[in-house]
Amino acid sequence: MPSVERVHAGGTGAGNRGNRGSGELSASRLRRDTPARAGLDPAELHELVREVHALTAGKRPWAAGAVVVAGRGPVIAVTHAAGWALRYASYDPDTDRGIELPTEARVPMTVDTPFDLASVTKLFTAVAAMQQIERGTLGVDARVGAYLPEFHAAAAHGVTVRQLLTHTSGLRPEIPLYDCPDHAARLARLRAEPPVGVPGTYTYSDLNLLLLQHILERITGRSLDDLIHEGITRPLGMTDTRFGPCPGAAATEDQRRPWAKADRGMLRGEVHDENAWALGGVAGHAGLFSTAPDLAVFCRALLAGGSYGSARILGPDFVELLLAPPGLGFAVDQPWFMGELAGRGAAGHCGFTGTSVVLDPATDTFLVLLATTVHPRRRRPDNRPRAAAATRLARAVRGT
Repeated sequence: MPSVERVHAGGTGAGNRGNRGSGELSASRLRRDTPARAGLDPAELHELVREVHALTAGKRPWAAGAVVVAGRGPVIAVTHAAGWALRYASYDPDTDRGIELPTEARVPMTVDTPFDLASVTKLFTAVAAMQQIERGTLGVDARVGAYLPEFHAAAAHGVTVRQLLTHTSGLRPEIPLYDCPDHAARLARLRAEPPVGVPGTYTYSDLNLLLLQHILERITGRSLDDLIHEGITRPLGMTDTRFGPCPGAAATEDQRRPWAKADRGMLRGEVHDENAWALGGVAGHAGLFSTAPDLAVFCRALLAGGSYGSARILGPDFVELLLAPPGLGFAVDQPWFMGELAGRGAAGHCGFTGTSVVLDPATDTFLVLLATTVHPRRRRPDNRPRAAAATRLARAVRGT
């Protein structure tokens, strides 16, 4: 995991709240300490841990396993792992139950277990795009056709970079690239895909981030995985964050039709998203694996105006642009997964596999909740536990 400083006796814990722009303390590295040192109510955080633990209990848990890391300023006040990184051998559709491994064959969850981030990957693609905007190589209101004229459908409709980042391009949520016979056919399908909605209206779409990936790779001449590694994870010391395969990751789904879109069996360490898999595991919308401590560093860097220790991945003004409503790649003030943290500029994202990240500039707090909600198979999403966890953190701030 990234380096974590030990607190000294005179540490202030919560740090420079409400000022993400500058200052030695606001860019300081994360360290583990008590909730009180973080300026958080211990009772609320105790309930947060208890509730996350309960999510993994029973025969039909919300998730087979989960990890929560939360804090304020440079202090990590909560680190907790519950349940199993691998609990099931397969899924039985006749009984609608997972076939459990013997206890001795299961893999316990730990705080450092890597997870398939699914759509939380989009946050890293958005930051990579913002880095190019800061350098002047990408225009936030430039048209896709200016960079990718061969993507003729999007070009003909005047889709812009901002529309890709805000999901207002009109592109449909996804297309079945996983059913295309080869890479050339997948690329041709993506190039020919026109908007089906009215540009300027919100429709969440993985295609937006796939087009953005192609733009970034075109203007830099580098692959997305290289851009994210060199521009974000390496300078921040996020050594556990990378595109797969990722041996030792928490298991996801016994992926089979008809409930899934491909027949791949129990997945562990291979990307869950079928389109990302079809594209070789590196995609703008999905494919990254990471740990909760690594994601805490990512949150801290953004809360500190783009800096972490001696590293800077973005300037403060560009962090503000990234997180300002409605958010560029980041969702802003969404109570359905942010609970009571929403309302004053909290930002973050969820992933289909059970992952979520929330950072709140107003209170300088962050919450990383990683769970295996699709193990052994996908279900209708239930975001109430995510919202409840965020609400606990919000109340921990208010309770101090």
